[in-house]
Amino acid sequence: MGGLAAAIRLAAAGRRVVVFDRAAAPGGKLRAVAVAGRAIDAGPTVVTMRHVFDDLLRAAGTSLAAELRLAPLDVIARHHWQDGTRLDLRQTAEASEAAILAAFGPRAAREFGVFCRRSRALYDALDAAFMRNPAPGLLGLGRRTGLAGLLALGRASPFASLWSVLGRRFTDPRLRQLFARYATYSGASPFAAPATLMLIAHAEQRGVWTIEGGMKMLASALMRAAGRHGARFHLGAPVAEVLTDGARVSGVRLADGSEIAGRTVIAAGEIGAIGAGRLGAAARAALGRAAAAPRSLSAVTWQVVAHARGFPLSHHNVFFSRDYPAEFAALAAGTLPPDPTIYVCAQDRTPDRAPRNPDPAAERLLVLVNAPPLGDRAAPDDAATDACWARVRARLAAAGLTLDIVGSSVTGPPGFERLFPGAGGALYGRDLAGWRDPFARPRARTALPGFYLAGGSAHPGPGLPMAALSGSFAAAAIMADAE
Repeated sequence: MGGLAAAIRLAAAGRRVVVFDRAAAPGGKLRAVAVAGRAIDAGPTVVTMRHVFDDLLRAAGTSLAAELRLAPLDVIARHHWQDGTRLDLRQTAEASEAAILAAFGPRAAREFGVFCRRSRALYDALDAAFMRNPAPGLLGLGRRTGLAGLLALGRASPFASLWSVLGRRFTDPRLRQLFARYATYSGASPFAAPATLMLIAHAEQRGVWTIEGGMKMLASALMRAAGRHGARFHLGAPVAEVLTDGARVSGVRLADGSEIAGRTVIAAGEIGAIGAGRLGAAARAALGRAAAAPRSLSAVTWQVVAHARGFPLSHHNVFFSRDYPAEFAALAAGTLPPDPTIYVCAQDRTPDRAPRNPDPAAERLLVLVNAPPLGDRAAPDDAATDACWARVRARLAAAGLTLDIVGSSVTGPPGFERLFPGAGGALYGRDLAGWRDPFARPRARTALPGFYLAGGSAHPGPGLPMAALSGSFAAAAIMADAE
């Protein structure tokens, strides 16, 4: 996603752009897996922060609406706890507050109202000062946010963990657990991640969309937009080394041995791969200390075609573990939790309706649990993964969801390591284990002249809109450095 965004910005500005991608299709972690003859989104499943993509495509003379058919989600996610409680977070704060009032009572609804106001103020404070700032720093953050932003940051207790702050925001432990899950959007533990991640609540309230034809359509649309301005794409063409003339970048060497000259290279893959030397010694040296960053979480995902009966699935569904501290303690110990939180994306459903265009042969599901990032080490073996799947099936059945499976596939940390080498299966770049860590992600520029970074493990971080912003930062740095 970072590479696609950079390609659009640079090609639209008249630069000659050539993209090499080791995968057979564009998009990186935005990928689809074929099961029983059907394509299942096996990475990101929705679009948030739509304005980032509209702004990006505007530079290419188009827009998301012109390129794709998007549908808003009314229910952001359906949540289920093992005591039988069910709660839908909806698109508007008012609708969610009403649902919380019905499920948890007036005190919880009031607490949610305060939380929404705080998360909105935090989003407004950090949007320009951090997320859309190519090189944020603590001192500059204070200057850019202004007094109102500093007050919002102070109320968020940015030096405390998300879990501890939510314990002060919500009396009901189930709501604390629900909003603590936002830490996993960055592959972090809520017991270590900074409380500023609560701004994700407002990002979702600004809108969540699905794409007709699947999320891969977004990557294809971005590739088309860049191609209209002359960018050339070579898929299935992995780069083996960034070449230098001793002083700056001089091109790249592909895995087939061919060399392509160029004075500017953007690496839009895993920072861990560069740190492991997979793009050569010069690229690794250019990262400095960022080359050895601690890893975020991985996952085990099951791509399933099945008849789903019982539980009324929405598009996004979360089945919470009974003991959140125990779940993350197991992950920290390098094992799959015995009682994991389970995410199910029912990709043929819209909220509170039957499957779209229902296939009598069943519907498409993505089932995910968090996993330790040990795909290149002592990762969970097939037996452990199979045992986890058995526990997942039993948990879903206990919630009322029965799956009669037509076909399935599984990807765990070793599989993600093969797909995205160098990170051990970590899916979100650097781990966020404290308030300093968001500032420790590498920026677009590196110590090697002509070598730039983009992607979800660079600033401003993981997720489709953040990765797209990183590509825009890289393009802007290249054009500024050429002046």
